[in-house]
Amino acid sequence: MLTVVGSVLMGAAEIAEYLGVSRQRVQQLAARPDFPAEADTLTMGRVWYREDVEKWNAKRTRPLPTD
Repeated sequence: MLTVVGSVLMGAAEIAEYLGVSRQRVQQLAARPDFPAEADTLTMGRVWYREDVEKWNAKRTRPLPTD
């Protein structure tokens, strides 16, 4: 069982909001081999560590906007 306090995890909706893309686009990005591995799968779906997603976006040649 995964126990985390605070906003350390992000679901597809949170990643979509962070990157300014749709949830469907997040699913496409998540299928890429360079996208971070999910932290766990919950009833609501897959979740990722916020830090991993932020690092992934920062390393991209053209980072997606986050504002």
